[in-house]
Amino acid sequence: MGEQRFVIAERARKRARFESEKVGGSGSEKVEVSGLKYKKWNGQEKEEEEEGQLENKVSDGAYYEKKLFEYLDYLEQEEKSKKTILKYKADVKKFLNHKGEKHMDKRAVISWKESIMKEYAPTSVNSMLVAVNGFLEWQELYKEKVKLLKVQREIYTRPEKELTQREYARLVRTAYERGNNKLGLIIQTICGTGIRVSELKYITVSGVKTGRVNATAKGKSRTVFIPKGLMVKLAEYCKEKNIESGMVFLSRTGREINRTYIWRMMKGLCEEAKVEKEKAYPHNLRHLFARSYYKLDKDISRLADLLGHSSINTTRIYTIESGKEHIKLLEKMELII
Repeated sequence: MGEQRFVIAERARKRARFESEKVGGSGSEKVEVSGLKYKKWNGQEKEEEEEGQLENKVSDGAYYEKKLFEYLDYLEQEEKSKKTILKYKADVKKFLNHKGEKHMDKRAVISWKESIMKEYAPTSVNSMLVAVNGFLEWQELYKEKVKLLKVQREIYTRPEKELTQREYARLVRTAYERGNNKLGLIIQTICGTGIRVSELKYITVSGVKTGRVNATAKGKSRTVFIPKGLMVKLAEYCKEKNIESGMVFLSRTGREINRTYIWRMMKGLCEEAKVEKEKAYPHNLRHLFARSYYKLDKDISRLADLLGHSSINTTRIYTIESGKEHIKLLEKMELII
């Protein structure tokens, strides 16, 4: 498909050269220029090729830019989340910028794959390749797809990224000490229920009263349970703020609170709370929920249901620890004489 457009564009350039060099004459006459045959009809040239319309002079880069937006529309129709669509858009644009005006072939995709391998971690590379492979498959360019990197599943997480319960408690206390009760409650709600930030909108006044809400994300719906202690805190907050119905947490303009706001506010607590900034982000609260639950109940299938995961392999990632507990077990074995 890409080569065909290239041929058409090349013919257009040759036609332009032909027009600039054409000589006068009347009637019908065949003229051959650079291997292309044209007929002159009273000065009006017509190409003798079946793939006709040379006015379709769109560049390869511009063509795929247009295709990208069509692909994003397709993803929206497939009910992919906004976060996924934005991720795919960013990744495919990076690939198209790297490809430039080169042919859309496997060599171009491999070239991009090799370039991102130098900049990103293997898991990040694979997530970007998934986006581009999806874009190619949607266009039925199956031969251009590339293989993902083989990544061994990590047994332990890095200690500098694992948020501990003590650090979590310090973040909450710091928020309250600063008078930001709303932030303190948001942190506790995410960590106490295991919800995604995008599901915070499902925490409603009616849900606080019943202790459970229905949350929908990534095309799946599940029941989220609210612990009694959190129910009391949220009810008091609603009473204080005169929130009688709808979402509990709203922005100043009355809209849903977004991820960026929570991320920025959590980072702002770090210095005073003595928590590394690398650990303070909303999704890490969900990981803390998963690890805490798994310590009490080793049923990973039930935990997967609570988190809204389709695969327990995803849930296993959430239960990974830094390895401190394993080191303690090794010491207890007393096998070093």
